[in-house]
Amino acid sequence: MKIVIDGCGKIGKTILASLVAEGHDVVAIDNNPQVLAEITNIYDVMGVCGNGTDSDVLLEAGVETADLVVAMTGSDELNMLTCFLAKKLGAENTIARIRNPEYNDKSLSFMREQMDISLTINPELLTSVELFNLLKLPSAAKVETFSARNFEIVEIKLKPDSALDGMKIMDLRNKFKAKFLISAVCRGEEAYIPDGNFVLKSGDRICISATTLEIIRLMKEIGIQQKSAKKIMIFGGGKLAFYLAKKLSEGKNAVTIIEKKPEVCERLCEALPKVTVVNADGTDQEVLLEEGLLSVDAFVSLTGMDEQNILMSAYAQTKGVPKVITKINRSSLIPLAENWGLDTVISPKVTVSNVLVRYARALENSQGSSVETLYKLMDEKVEVLEFIVKEDSKIIEIPFKDLSLKPNTLVAGIVRNRKTIIPTGDDMFLPQDKVIILAANQRINKLSDIIRG
Repeated sequence: MKIVIDGCGKIGKTILASLVAEGHDVVAIDNNPQVLAEITNIYDVMGVCGNGTDSDVLLEAGVETADLVVAMTGSDELNMLTCFLAKKLGAENTIARIRNPEYNDKSLSFMREQMDISLTINPELLTSVELFNLLKLPSAAKVETFSARNFEIVEIKLKPDSALDGMKIMDLRNKFKAKFLISAVCRGEEAYIPDGNFVLKSGDRICISATTLEIIRLMKEIGIQQKSAKKIMIFGGGKLAFYLAKKLSEGKNAVTIIEKKPEVCERLCEALPKVTVVNADGTDQEVLLEEGLLSVDAFVSLTGMDEQNILMSAYAQTKGVPKVITKINRSSLIPLAENWGLDTVISPKVTVSNVLVRYARALENSQGSSVETLYKLMDEKVEVLEFIVKEDSKIIEIPFKDLSLKPNTLVAGIVRNRKTIIPTGDDMFLPQDKVIILAANQRINKLSDIIRG
């Protein structure tokens, strides 16, 4: 497909890289010539220097023949106007990044309809949902939800004393009562879709597929279950902190935000009356201790500086905070964080990239199945996709034991009439099933791609 991206900041670059890797014909628009020069030197894309709200710039980028136009500049208003103009000039579909909380209410659907925008994306709001799920299940390093919360995949790291260390996967169901599936394993730099003979080792990162209740049961059985975080300290008062604190404060959670800028604190106090907002320097260890760091269930570091987030998360971990979550945008710093024992890392740009890749694949494939959800796990080595099975699919009503699946693919779960099935060889796809597929080191566009030949 031909895709035009306007705005090549942190998120724009990540989206561009993902879509180029998917094989799309990408055109980049940015008003900074140095940014464009860097992008065109690294990626095989065409660059157009200018403002996406200029019709001449859009025409130079070829939006009139574009399948998709993505506006990711730092201005919500410019993004909406770019999408509006692109659609008027002939673009098939448009996506706008809209971050301002004032726009993300009931008026958003009205604006989308009036400006004919196909999809709006709020990176901070999307990431706040990811964070909220992690705080509800603190034992996990990552939580991905499918089919209206009927099915989850959680990522955990096996500690040296783990009950799973040295066990064959085929022996797990006999030992533990919970109904679950070990659907992926990352060991060192390699990612695997394991078979029954695979032996787990301490240090492995594993993905567990099951319903939420079964995952909680398993974590209790293997002795790693932590209670849901109720008292949370957030370092940094940006948009992501606002959305997360708002979501947490709507429940029975005690939330404290540490923010250095007085004007930001004033806005947060006005918008979040149930949240404690402290105007102080969160890099000052004494401040964190005075505000109750030693008594919180979770510390979430969300400033705009990756280095600060890593350092203060490491400090919180040394003080025994049960759950520490770190926002990191620069991928090169993630291994450093993991080496320091910070195994729960979130990145808004990766969250948004997943949404864009899913949307692009859904546009490409409309027959036999449709991509409903897409996540990337294990340092993006493993893809998890959710499909709805169509009635004309060629692989329905065939037992899985009779299907020849490609190596490193797995049917992790089926949701049928709101009932979750952990599949065996006797199960099969039926029309309208929601199915969850895992694939390591490969791309799955449509459901039939999991079959050999």
